[in-house]
Amino acid sequence: MSAALYGLLLCGGESRRMQRDKAALDYGGASALERGWALLAPVVERAWVSVRDGQSVDAARAAHPCLPDLLPGLGPISGIHAALHAHPQAAWLVLAVDLPFLDAGTLQQLIAQRDPQRLATAYRSSHDGRPEPLCAIYEPAARASIDEWVAADRRCPRKFLAQSDVRLLSLARADALDNINTSAEYDAARARLAQPEPGPVAARTLHVQYFALLREQAGRDGESLQSTADSARALYAELAGRRGLTLLPAQLRVAVNEEFAEWERPLAAGDRVAFLPPVAGG
Repeated sequence: MSAALYGLLLCGGESRRMQRDKAALDYGGASALERGWALLAPVVERAWVSVRDGQSVDAARAAHPCLPDLLPGLGPISGIHAALHAHPQAAWLVLAVDLPFLDAGTLQQLIAQRDPQRLATAYRSSHDGRPEPLCAIYEPAARASIDEWVAADRRCPRKFLAQSDVRLLSLARADALDNINTSAEYDAARARLAQPEPGPVAARTLHVQYFALLREQAGRDGESLQSTADSARALYAELAGRRGLTLLPAQLRVAVNEEFAEWERPLAAGDRVAFLPPVAGG
């Protein structure tokens, strides 16, 4: 039986590059803190806001249950460490406060594909393929490993996940975990969020071909399927979960209708999509 799932919204950072509190930044009339809480709280049994020393008196943070760091000054891993010690029998969905493009579907996929037998379940970065530690589920067994990690004066949660037994998932939306660190990035994010949302994509028939290792993993040369994926990247993420494909988009080339294409290429009904691993030899 899986451990109960609690939630932690990381709001204890010093926002040094932003030079103002990232939790208070406004996105469409809601602060980053309130937006993150609205996404996190409904999908977990209980939720807390992670704070560093002195922040629990802040009105915005104090409006929610606060969980102070036990080991201050270590960055995000302080919050993860504190959560695992506060309720050691629970698993924790840890979420950074500075993810303006995160959507409910990304959290739902993470929870649905959670592997309680691993130390954690996380997404691969759509940029470099490395684990994304600040939208991830940490199982109770991760506590001892994180204790050892910080005792060895190591702080990076991404490196911790990279060296641990973790289930890694592919993102359906490449930008879902893009974070915001500077005023310029904040302005650009607000401009993007102000643009009208595209309408829902209707399911349509797509024809997929697999080659080399992907053929072996999928157990077939190809298939035709109904999908709402709006890009080649989204289609691959869908198939990776369905067929157990392990290669990253960065390790592949994609062709649409027998022409090499970009991963963000929109898909239309009847498109023929081929995923091609590199060919060994020369």
